[in-house]
Amino acid sequence: MIKKILIFVSLAAIFASCSVTVPYAVTNNKIGNKVGTSETVCVFGAPIAPGPGGNLVATGSLVMNGNYGIEEAAKNGGITKIATVDVKFNTFLFFSKYKIIVTGE
Repeated sequence: MIKKILIFVSLAAIFASCSVTVPYAVTNNKIGNKVGTSETVCVFGAPIAPGPGGNLVATGSLVMNGNYGIEEAAKNGGITKIATVDVKFNTFLFFSKYKIIVTGE
């Protein structure tokens, strides 16, 4: 019985996650109707340090998309005037998924 409980608790910890979206108003530009996204997965860390070109680079982790950042999200959405930036992240036991959502014209 204890073995089954430990297996259940272990599986629950592995598949448990937390999801948060943080909005930022970065300019006074109109929101517009264009939306661009940039996504990455980080293993054992977070892409939090600003790097070259406005992209975020990882500190102490493995990042699956080296171009992850606001610049890539704007390019993917065809946005030249950025209005808002939202950062959404899902945290799991050993890795995190990050998504930047940019709106503008």
